[in-house]
Amino acid sequence: MIMMTLNKKLKGEDETLDSFYLGRVLVLQKKRGYRFSVDAPLLADFIQTAESDELLELGAGNGIISLLLSIKPFKHITALEIQESLADLARRNVQLNKLEDKISIIQKDLLRFRSKKKFDIIFSNPPYIKKNRGHLSPSAEKSIAKHELKIDIFGIMRKTGELLKREGRAYFIFRARRKEDFMQAVEMSGLKVRSVRFVQPRQSSSPNFFMTECDFTSRQRRVLPPFILYDEEGNYTKEAEEMFRG
Repeated sequence: MIMMTLNKKLKGEDETLDSFYLGRVLVLQKKRGYRFSVDAPLLADFIQTAESDELLELGAGNGIISLLLSIKPFKHITALEIQESLADLARRNVQLNKLEDKISIIQKDLLRFRSKKKFDIIFSNPPYIKKNRGHLSPSAEKSIAKHELKIDIFGIMRKTGELLKREGRAYFIFRARRKEDFMQAVEMSGLKVRSVRFVQPRQSSSPNFFMTECDFTSRQRRVLPPFILYDEEGNYTKEAEEMFRG
């Protein structure tokens, strides 16, 4: 009864309340604004954490990736989001899941974010459509989340290089068709790709995403087996089902 009252208090009329990881994580989302897709749970599943880790998210949206990470060990997550409406939604999602002591949402242009400390882990699901490419959505939330209107992949990587500890790790998911841009941005930031894993809709399909783990010291890049979402009959693979269950 207390949780139901809390849900009604936090949920807006233009929002849906969804549950993930078999009900362990609750997420408010806009009905017509930005809604996350499969890239969020993919990245959350890919990130490896330890109990002492201080994490930084660059571009939190409604907070979904940080929320999904809450089932893993970590000390604290600082999540940056430039859009006021999404930052407000992310804060309510943190409150809804009673994670105020574990996750802090900061509304800030990440290019202007300054921190006295550096972070053990930085992660991001960046905008992947180049500025002046593709069709903008009538929803400003969607357009800023998907298009490089406020920051591009080179800015994301520069900021990562600035804020990551020397022994830290950074995790990203990005569109496969822009792999060359991504790798160039990594190199310019001083980071190195430690491992890469492609995401394919089916075994017979070309990849549409890839996930990377980056650091400052790796000399050799590991290519991990691809993550396959569907079998040839259109059902989720066992690994995909396990990911969605958390």
